[in-house]
Amino acid sequence: MFTGIVAAIGRIDRVEPAPGGVRLHIVSGGLDMADVVLGDSIAVNGACLTVVAFDAVHFEAEVSQASLAVVAGFAAGAPVNLEKALRLSDRLGGHLMSGHVDGTGSVTAFDAAGDNRRLEVEAPAAIARYIARKGSITIDGVSLTVNAVNGVRFEVNLISHTLAATTLQHLKPGARVNLEVDLLARYIERLHDAGSTETGH
Repeated sequence: MFTGIVAAIGRIDRVEPAPGGVRLHIVSGGLDMADVVLGDSIAVNGACLTVVAFDAVHFEAEVSQASLAVVAGFAAGAPVNLEKALRLSDRLGGHLMSGHVDGTGSVTAFDAAGDNRRLEVEAPAAIARYIARKGSITIDGVSLTVNAVNGVRFEVNLISHTLAATTLQHLKPGARVNLEVDLLARYIERLHDAGSTETGH
């Protein structure tokens, strides 16, 4: 599990073919690697990846073709948001997220709003149904609050700190972003569907 509070901005140094997918070599940036061990989970732009090799300044992870089909931003040279998996003693500053990207959205607006930015994203219909005003959404691994929803499009506000501390500062209209909806929305839907089945509705 993760919180969507980005710990560091890293960079994909290179991408190599691997059985069933690719192997990413990632420069860890300011991410503290001192307590990392093989098999640990690190969220890379919101996608939970398993560490298969590492040293003090970089780590490697393999990504399957199935994951590549729903995740954006894994190109050589790309900056990436990094977060180590949540520990039970950690503060929950964002919201609980699994690191399982639901799909990608497209940036439709990235406008200045004083020192902040208004970010509008168009989500696939299958994902948009779970996005609610004042609910939580994860964009490229960053926990954000939804300010408005209009059909399959939604808006969030990016404060100057978030812009400085994450890769979202580089977004432009047309960019693809990784989306993970709030876990609570999926559980509520599941409970609703189960209740409807039990009552015959």
